[in-house]
Amino acid sequence: MAAGFPESIDDRLPDDLRPGETVLVSACLLGEDTAWDGRDNTVPALVAALHRARVEILSLCPEMLGGLPARRPPAEPERGDGRLVAAGRARILTRGDGRDVTDAFLAGAREAAARAVAAGVRYAFLQERSPSCGVAWTHAGGATVPGPGVTAALLAEAGITVVGIGRGPRPGG
Repeated sequence: MAAGFPESIDDRLPDDLRPGETVLVSACLLGEDTAWDGRDNTVPALVAALHRARVEILSLCPEMLGGLPARRPPAEPERGDGRLVAAGRARILTRGDGRDVTDAFLAGAREAAARAVAAGVRYAFLQERSPSCGVAWTHAGGATVPGPGVTAALLAEAGITVVGIGRGPRPGG
């Protein structure tokens, strides 16, 4: 189950979000330096809205849970999206040297899904366009393509509503 979320969040969170409820959030969206380039993708409006909603935040970076460092070569599925990777029908390769990092992506995605289920998470707010966390858009084969990243696919499979934060494809892919 996937839901889009506007770039400008204001305070429009799901209507049935309850104070004290645990939500999963991509760590980079919360200001943690976990993106592939060692930076963050902070969305202050999301952070403020979640704090106003008085929810508990489970902050995770699936790629780091899988053993990859905060500063790492960019990587993406060779083709398709995270569903193909989760099904064992595509690999995730680093750009440039083509190193296979599929196992790390899968391990992190599985751990993130297990932690979310154990915490009773119903909503996950994830970084759009990420090969792990993208909800409606991910990177694959050198382009931005429609479809979920590996973690978003496994969370949705577990019945968690995944909400993409950020934009779809940039002009030119």
